Amino acid sequence: MSTDEHYGGGEVGGTGQTRTRFPEPSDPYAPPRRTPRGLITVVGVVVLLIAAIAFANQSNTPKAPPTADKAPATTNPTAATGVAPVDGKASGVPSGFPQDQQGAQSAASNYAVVLGSDGMFNPARRRAIVNAVADASTRTALQSGFDADYSPGLLAQIGLTKDGLAPTGSTFVSRTVPAGTKVTAFANGTASVEVWCIGMFGLTGEKSTRPVTSGWFTISLKLTWNGSDWKVLETAQRDGPTPVTGDDPVSTSDEIGRAVTEFGGFTYAR
Repeated sequence: MSTDEHYGGGEVGGTGQTRTRFPEPSDPYAPPRRTPRGLITVVGVVVLLIAAIAFANQSNTPKAPPTADKAPATTNPTAATGVAPVDGKASGVPSGFPQDQQGAQSAASNYAVVLGSDGMFNPARRRAIVNAVADASTRTALQSGFDADYSPGLLAQIGLTKDGLAPTGSTFVSRTVPAGTKVTAFANGTASVEVWCIGMFGLTGEKSTRPVTSGWFTISLKLTWNGSDWKVLETAQRDGPTPVTGDDPVSTSDEIGRAVTEFGGFTYAR
């Protein structure tokens, strides 16, 4: 808007000329001049019209897309990579992971699942699991350690037979589900990986003294590359991190038993 337009200038009679409005002499004793009501209305309408046009133009202006959030430089969060899981299996345990950090995390996730499964409570099945995941250099030591952990006394305390079987009418539940992985060390053919997990453990059945409960824990695995796959050297476990428990209604023992039987597990890949 020009200065002339601001002070009332504009085209006159379609001639293309402009006029300049000067202040008119005024009588200090004359009654004050009143602005016609119709002029006030017109000015108001023009102001509203200008505001509406400005708003419309602003609404139609394309907005720049928001800047994508950047991942913290100090972390490497678990996310799907699009790489398919491995095809190989040894004694039912996924095998043949690639020799990189992604392969180490995938191996650690799958090893955490089988090392936290109900198969570890059966002596024959436990031996097969350890043989499949452990490195040859530590296999005997790991086997002995797990045999001591899953002793007949522990099985009896849980309510299982010496073969890790549940009483008649009950279902034994021991399942580990990875929620995320983190590499803490990777060099010279070894990798240290932490797997954050949620687990379910207990016995279904009306007479069970150890109902199925859930818990959060982190499994730490030290892996070594044996020339064709990642294998376990050491394992450890600690509690948490544990989120606040939700308000979901607790399922019945029969529902848990059916779910464990009907829902299978996965082969995990980073």
